[in-house]
Amino acid sequence: MAAFFSGATQKEPQPVTNAQPNISCPFLDIRQGASTLTIPPPPPDGANEAMSLKYQGIFVRAARDCAVVNGEMVMRVGIQGRIVVGPAGAPGQIDVPLRLAVVSSPTTSGKTIVTKLIRIPVTIGTSDDNADFTYIEEGLSFPMPPAEELQSYIVYIGFDPVGAAAQDQTKPKPSVGKKPKAAKPNPNPNAPTG
Repeated sequence: MAAFFSGATQKEPQPVTNAQPNISCPFLDIRQGASTLTIPPPPPDGANEAMSLKYQGIFVRAARDCAVVNGEMVMRVGIQGRIVVGPAGAPGQIDVPLRLAVVSSPTTSGKTIVTKLIRIPVTIGTSDDNADFTYIEEGLSFPMPPAEELQSYIVYIGFDPVGAAAQDQTKPKPSVGKKPKAAKPNPNPNAPTG
């Protein structure tokens, strides 16, 4: 796993204790329709879409490693990608919404076993036309299925701006400019009256 990506800045992973050797890892694939990230999405009014593009994200490569620990499949998934600055882009930081999903029997109806949304902060420098990012998920885990069922599992990676936007809308918004009301003191029923 340490040799996932030679330029990765992550700490070297620790060996997994109580792991079973020679485990077949689920296949890793990029989800169809989620291989490219566009910020912002092209306008629907027919304006010049190419000139309104701020950033575009792509995947460069991915790898995975597996171990079975106490009846759980524990996966490490490493992803390298690139953010390309478009005509409307500028230096700064963006959050790259990445979705990992383990799916069984994807050729039929497909059943999601586990899914995870990750936000990767990527900094665009003043002189950069693009910025590379690396992410290693250390703990993607799920109950170990029978071996014949495991053969139908696939780990999908993809950009998920829709999921990130939905997550943002469910977070409580902080109140701005309102001071909390001071609590009124409760009268003491045992206090002497005058």
